[in-house]
Amino acid sequence: MPPAISPPHLLAHVSRSSLPPLPCSLARSGAAPLPSAVLHFRLPCSISPSPRTTHLPQPFSCQPHSQPGSHGHRLQLAPAPPQPSHDGEEAAAAAAAATRGVAVEKFDIVRKWGINTYKCTKQLLSERFGRGSRTVDLELETQIELLRDTKRKYEALLGLARALTSHFYSLVQTQHALADAFSDLSQKSPELQEEFGYNAETQKLLCKNGETLLGAVNFFVSSINTLVNKTMEDTLMTVKQYETARLEYDAYRTDLEELSLGPRDASTLCRLDAAQANFQAHRAKYEKLRADVAVKLKFLEENKVKVMHKQLLLFHNAISAYFAGNQQQLEQTLKQFNIKLKSPGADKPSWLEEQ
Repeated sequence: MPPAISPPHLLAHVSRSSLPPLPCSLARSGAAPLPSAVLHFRLPCSISPSPRTTHLPQPFSCQPHSQPGSHGHRLQLAPAPPQPSHDGEEAAAAAAAATRGVAVEKFDIVRKWGINTYKCTKQLLSERFGRGSRTVDLELETQIELLRDTKRKYEALLGLARALTSHFYSLVQTQHALADAFSDLSQKSPELQEEFGYNAETQKLLCKNGETLLGAVNFFVSSINTLVNKTMEDTLMTVKQYETARLEYDAYRTDLEELSLGPRDASTLCRLDAAQANFQAHRAKYEKLRADVAVKLKFLEENKVKVMHKQLLLFHNAISAYFAGNQQQLEQTLKQFNIKLKSPGADKPSWLEEQ
């Protein structure tokens, strides 16, 4: 009877380490191989007689590997798959922290703005109803009121000068059309050719002198506009900043006085120190802007006198020369103030610029 051998598919999943060790005597001596009856053993319960591959728990997997010249299989441990990197999680955490920092900063800015607005509104209402005190610089306040009154008067002067320019431009255009009509009639009326010709030449001369005077008046209007809407407006913007700083200074001064009159406990002392620091900061800002306003008012007055002296002299000489019919004096006035008249086609670009 041939020896009984277990089927190969049952032995393929049995490693050598799962078999019970050989007796020491058999392992050391060259004893004969075991009889065939020894090869009959009961499979462990954990090994299924199914031909499917047994799946071992991760991170290692079991794969059968056959050696050449051998009749069995052995298990080989495969390396675990690489773990995912944590760089993405760290970047997301950093971005979230930055977003939280920006949100906290914006919230702090809004909180400070709200507190400052509340204090300034309270101070403003107290001053309006006569319950609060305000800091007043009499000399500076007088200069500011004088500047505002001067600006209103110069704006009225600027409006009148623009109206004069508009009306005089219409007059020059009418004279130009009248000269063309006289010239046309002098050619079509032989019996009145000389009379129409004299009137046409007169209107053309008046039109030419009118364009020269119009250039002088336009220069006068442009200079007054710069003085009113740029120089004076810039000084008044600084005055508005000064008035805002004065209101904030009085608001924090009142807050400090109210805290100083209250009880002195630990929390009040902390608030008193913070109020003192805010008061000093707004006081420094108020004094700086007050000095800036004083300097700008001084420079504005000097610049105004200088500009108006030149412009009033120009306006007087141009008007006098035009209505006196002194064409040479009118042209000399424009040369004296470096005024260049634009030719009729000066505003139109050349053919090269259009390309």
